[in-house]
Amino acid sequence: MMSIDMLKNNLCKALLCFLPIFSGCTVGPNYQKPNISMPIQYKEAQGWKIAQPQDQEQRGAWWEIYQDTTLNGLEQQVVLSNQNIAQYVARYEKAAALVSQSKASQLPSVNATGGATRSADGNASPSNVFSAKATLSWELDLWGKLKRTVAENKASAQASAADLANATLSAQTTLAQDYFALRVLDKRIALYDKTIETYSRYRKVLAAKYKEGVVAKSDLTQAEQSLYSAQASREDLVWQRAQYEHAIAMLIGKMPAEFNLPVSQAALPYIPEIPLTLPSRLLERRADIASAERSVAAANEEIGIAIAGYFPDISLTGSTGYSASSLSNLISAQNLLWSLGASATQSVFDFGANKAKVKQARATYDEAVAAYKQTVLEAMQGIEDDLAKSNSLTKEVSHTQQALASASETARIKRNQYNEGMIDYTDVASTEATRLSNEQSLLQLQSTQLQNSVALINALGGGWDKANLSQ
Repeated sequence: MMSIDMLKNNLCKALLCFLPIFSGCTVGPNYQKPNISMPIQYKEAQGWKIAQPQDQEQRGAWWEIYQDTTLNGLEQQVVLSNQNIAQYVARYEKAAALVSQSKASQLPSVNATGGATRSADGNASPSNVFSAKATLSWELDLWGKLKRTVAENKASAQASAADLANATLSAQTTLAQDYFALRVLDKRIALYDKTIETYSRYRKVLAAKYKEGVVAKSDLTQAEQSLYSAQASREDLVWQRAQYEHAIAMLIGKMPAEFNLPVSQAALPYIPEIPLTLPSRLLERRADIASAERSVAAANEEIGIAIAGYFPDISLTGSTGYSASSLSNLISAQNLLWSLGASATQSVFDFGANKAKVKQARATYDEAVAAYKQTVLEAMQGIEDDLAKSNSLTKEVSHTQQALASASETARIKRNQYNEGMIDYTDVASTEATRLSNEQSLLQLQSTQLQNSVALINALGGGWDKANLSQ
């Protein structure tokens, strides 16, 4: 007695005997990574530290260099709850499953069937037919089409993994920038609160003096104008803060109504020292560049798949089984049935359809190469922009701090002069407005500095490395 499993094993052994007869080759171009000439150093890198080997290790939680526990907690929620990232996770899982599917297509497929029928012909007595059958089919990959399909799907899956990493870094970067913008707004609002309190005292004093006829009405109206302008400016910052809070809620996958970030007056973090990796390292450190390069690799495999269309598809098929009128003696040598065969399918005349497919594949490859090179160029531009901006911001902050010191001293002198009756309130209001403007400008520049430092980390690839794509 032989089981179905034994039948399948015998069939596989029989078909394996054909393999030495079919020794194919892989048609189409072998993949070579596009060559890109990278500069030795960055144009705007004067004064920047070049990363040492230990600096180039994967940084992972790069946001921790800002030493803000609230930010650390928010960043951890991005990967878990951000819905954009969840979409990229699903796309990667789909791409990975396609790799497994294409690998399976290189192997034989075996199907087992069983059946029973009862029939009669005219006046003859009804008869029974019982059957058990195993069928095997195998497409021989003589021209490397299936092999290239696996390679194409694997490269696409790696590109998808890089896209996931890039989307994650983008969300983390946006969160950090929004968080720093919100924290600076906390300080700017607090500054307006302090200024409004000062203006309110001035208005109260001037209202009493105007009632007594000591000062002109213009002094009172000037004080009121300064107060109301400060209140209006404060409200402008309040709705800006609310929008950043809503944006952060979305980034961590929460409804705005479910999220609240309490006001904080903690000191702003210092701008961290960010060591620069060499330009050539960008090809390994940036997920978007890796994704573009993997897309080129996938497009190259597509050329080989299209070229394989010029050659016949050859398949081996075989079946074995039993057929009998009685179930009790179904599996016996006298009821054994088997067959082996091979088939070839070749397009004789397709009016140039396959030639057009090859041409399309080559054009897709050329497009992917151009996209890869453009991605590298944009990456270089982004880093140079961030470096130039950082250098100028450092100087701008220094000059604004000097301007603020001068404005504060001028405001102090004018207040003393006004208290001594030497000048009217218009001069005081003017110098106070200048001081407030300089202080607000300084805070805004500090916000821009923090956000630009995050942008530079993002441009350098965050903590990612192409080694993460190895499978």
